[in-house]
Amino acid sequence: MMTHGDPEPLKKPILVITSQVVRGGISGRGLSFALERIGHDVWFLPTILLPWHPGHGKGTRIVPASADFNSIAADLAGSDKIGEIGAVISGYLGEASQAEAVAGLVEAVKQKAPGTPYLCDPVMGDHTSASGGGLYVPEATAHAIRDRLVPLADIVTPNTFELGWLTGRTVESELDALAAARTLCNERVLVTSSPAMRRNAIANLLAGPRGAVAAEHAAIANPPHGTGDLIAGLFLSNSLEGLDDEEALKRASASVFELVARSVKKGADELLFAEEQQSVVRAMALVTSRRILEAKSRA
Repeated sequence: MMTHGDPEPLKKPILVITSQVVRGGISGRGLSFALERIGHDVWFLPTILLPWHPGHGKGTRIVPASADFNSIAADLAGSDKIGEIGAVISGYLGEASQAEAVAGLVEAVKQKAPGTPYLCDPVMGDHTSASGGGLYVPEATAHAIRDRLVPLADIVTPNTFELGWLTGRTVESELDALAAARTLCNERVLVTSSPAMRRNAIANLLAGPRGAVAAEHAAIANPPHGTGDLIAGLFLSNSLEGLDDEEALKRASASVFELVARSVKKGADELLFAEEQQSVVRAMALVTSRRILEAKSRA
């Protein structure tokens, strides 16, 4: 226990492996800003460079050559500085071959410090994409995430479409989501945009080692992209601070809800990280949380 006069514990760097955009706050750009704003240094390994979120229109995609990406990942894995890392987050992959390099890097971090958490955000599809819903990455990439990265993760953060795709289950209700999450072998599964109990509401559902909890708030029409990336990073950061699952989820959900609400109110088509950064640090939005009773499994 800390005593009076002890220095505040330092937040360790977080390694973020995901896409990079020039305009907007999705993926690595917004996530890195949020983590740095709350005190984490960020190591950022981009998997692809895009001008903006694909939902804003077609644009050039620059994916690093496999050999180059593998070499950078190997450099990081072999660095004597890798022990500084306090957590790893992976998200969007530019191509399927990157999964093996990411896995090797995660394994190197865990070999150096076995307790280092790895969060896999299996960014692969949703119910509302421009194509009408479904996978928006090649099947080979989705398979690589499912087969190589998800099994390594301490925390997985799928949306409801991704959860259904990963598990082969239909997810239409909260109980569907919880049952599907429990079929994964990860310590914690955070289902974003999960079905809510209240009307005109949305939930984030966490299936953890000490039970299941949902954080619920009012739904906001046409939210900007990037909420999944943000809640994953904030939940991880809150957990690293020592908060229990319910409080970590509730605070992360409140920050995302407030940032979305403020951005939409100003008519923005992207999350306004710079203007509304206080929402990331300490949100005032009302989010309710509740424990979910799970049926006991039969022997």
